[in-house]
Amino acid sequence: MPHRQLKQPIGPFALTRTLAWLRLCAIAGQSMAVLVCAWWMQINIPTLSLLLGIDLLAVFAVFAAWRISQPWPVREWETVCHVAADTLVLGYLLYFTGGASNPFVTLLLVPIALSAAALSVRAVLAVASIAGAAYFVLLSWYVPLPMNERMGSDQGFSLHVAGMGVNFAITALLLGFFINRLATAVRMQQLEVQRARERALRDEGILAIATQAAGAAHELNTPLSTMRTLLPELRREHAADAALDEDLVLLEGQVERCRTILREMVAFGKAQLSQQSERIDLPSFIHGCVERFQLLRPEAELELRVQAGLENIVLRTPPGLRHALLNLLNNAADASALRDSHSVMLEVRREGHWLDWIVRDRGPGFTPSGAPAAIGESGKQSGLGIGLALAEATAERLAGELITANTENGAEMCLRLPIAVIAED
Repeated sequence: MPHRQLKQPIGPFALTRTLAWLRLCAIAGQSMAVLVCAWWMQINIPTLSLLLGIDLLAVFAVFAAWRISQPWPVREWETVCHVAADTLVLGYLLYFTGGASNPFVTLLLVPIALSAAALSVRAVLAVASIAGAAYFVLLSWYVPLPMNERMGSDQGFSLHVAGMGVNFAITALLLGFFINRLATAVRMQQLEVQRARERALRDEGILAIATQAAGAAHELNTPLSTMRTLLPELRREHAADAALDEDLVLLEGQVERCRTILREMVAFGKAQLSQQSERIDLPSFIHGCVERFQLLRPEAELELRVQAGLENIVLRTPPGLRHALLNLLNNAADASALRDSHSVMLEVRREGHWLDWIVRDRGPGFTPSGAPAAIGESGKQSGLGIGLALAEATAERLAGELITANTENGAEMCLRLPIAVIAED
């Protein structure tokens, strides 16, 4: 998905979008106020001139709605221009309704308060200057607000006080609602920054472990080659000792297994660098993962459940997916072993545009806090460790997520990945 400006939680675009909604509220409120004063209260105001100003604001609102739907970013100067247009229309309406003596003149403060929460100091000063200039002009040039001939001075003053009350309620509502939205956006931005920092720390730990593993693999290659050469000679020298020969055969098998693991590590690293995906149908991929897991953990009792109708899905298996799934299965086997159980279940199912890989164990479950163990720690007491961290990193890289939860008999880990990313549907 391309990065559009809608993803910006706070800033010029957020304020411009807030002003668009505020502008709609202003058009509705101003239209109602003009009609009430002219028809119900029968105050002799220039209705046509006021409605003309509201119509101009409506035209600008249509333009602003079109503008924020475009992909190019909104700059601060453009947001200031939007505020200037709103201020100009509001000043025009106040000019025909008493100028600075109109109780609604304090609405000029609303754009300043909103700008202070989303723009830079220079932009806020520009908005304040525009509002201050409008207020200064309205102090000297305005059309006095005519009163009904039946109204005395006391009733006119009471009407002014009532207008102040209505203005206070409107200002409090607008500021409370829209500033709360902007503050919520700021908190969401801070939360996202914190999550990004945590991901960076986790990835840094994974990179450190990967670097150490690469160095260890390089260093282990020499002693493994030496043992692979010496073990057949030892078998020939002690061919008469059946017990020793059996042990040496076992050692040869373990050495070959270590060499195979090292070769797979090198192949996996090359695949990661080339970013080439493996094209394989889903049943074959699942069969390969299950077979590999059973070789690694022969004592585990794996139960496999695959939803019907998934046979025709062809995976574009990215590097790391197979290892992430094996890490989850291995973690589940370790967790089940804590309760003297060998039961592990793997369920593959499709939900809409997502493909879920669900691994369940019979272990003690996750800790109440749910906080993962540090990178490099085993964390088996809580069912979490380096395998889970690697699986989570793989899920994020593939635009998916890793969901963990406790069940009645253990824990559940769901690796949810979008089909559009990992498969040819």
